[in-house]
Amino acid sequence: MAGFDPDLQPSVDRGHLLTEQANSRSNDLDQLSTADLVDLFVSEDLRPQQAVAGASEQLTEAVTAITARLRQGGRLFYLGAGTSGRLGVLDAAECPPTFCSDPDMVQGVLAGGAPALLRSSEGLEDLEEAGRRDLEERGFTTADCLIGIAAGGTTPYVKGALQHAQDIGALAIAMACVPSHQAPLPCDIDIRLLTGPELLTGSTRLKAGTATKMALNIISTTVMVGLGKVYGNRMVDVSASNSKLVDRSLRILRDLVELDREQALSCLEQSDGSVKLALLMAAANLDRDAAQTCLEQHSQQLRAALESCNCQLAVS
Repeated sequence: MAGFDPDLQPSVDRGHLLTEQANSRSNDLDQLSTADLVDLFVSEDLRPQQAVAGASEQLTEAVTAITARLRQGGRLFYLGAGTSGRLGVLDAAECPPTFCSDPDMVQGVLAGGAPALLRSSEGLEDLEEAGRRDLEERGFTTADCLIGIAAGGTTPYVKGALQHAQDIGALAIAMACVPSHQAPLPCDIDIRLLTGPELLTGSTRLKAGTATKMALNIISTTVMVGLGKVYGNRMVDVSASNSKLVDRSLRILRDLVELDREQALSCLEQSDGSVKLALLMAAANLDRDAAQTCLEQHSQQLRAALESCNCQLAVS
């Protein structure tokens, strides 16, 4: 264990923050039976869903603004320290296999970089200039979007990054689990997920972390829907890069254009693994090049491409 560093003495008392307050429901946490502990956590974990529901207006505003920028070639960056940063990295990492998106389109930036994913380096969150520097090193520009994630809303690393985003005219979105008046953040859109005090006082990997992951799921998935990477409720831009995803791709082709498994595999091979392209080829009876051109003419929107060919899939 590292020794105490007297230079880390805080300049302010954070005890007023919602995420730092004690939860009266867990005053006897260490005396509860295992069954009672589990029941308490289960009941308290209803709060993240309520918190996300309470921020639906801000989430809608964020998705609309992000989608518009990504359509113009911008990128989305999640940035944070500790649990908040790791959740951003996780959501960003899931986008390419789920939506076949360019890995640069959605990026996670964590204080301390890759080593901090496995070994805690929370001390790095105290460096306000580090947030700006990490964005600059990734070529962050005015065309891009930043979601700065800080459960308690006071993380200097996140505040510095958000301020930099605002200074250069990029889209700055704050996400925190305390009210704005407790911890204001520089931003264009302010998402507050008010999950209340944690059962384990101050442990924001619990309800605050759950609400944050839920909100990020909503943002990334809804943005990708807007970018045409979904048809109905199917991930038609899925990357068929392993056995499970090839199987899913074949079932999508079976369900939407009524191909048997052998026909679907042949079509998928012809499209070089692109489910969206295979769907258009099969439904409109187009060769690969013609289908690719049609998608390009309709901004990769499968539904619009199908309509231009006067055809539709089995599931509308």
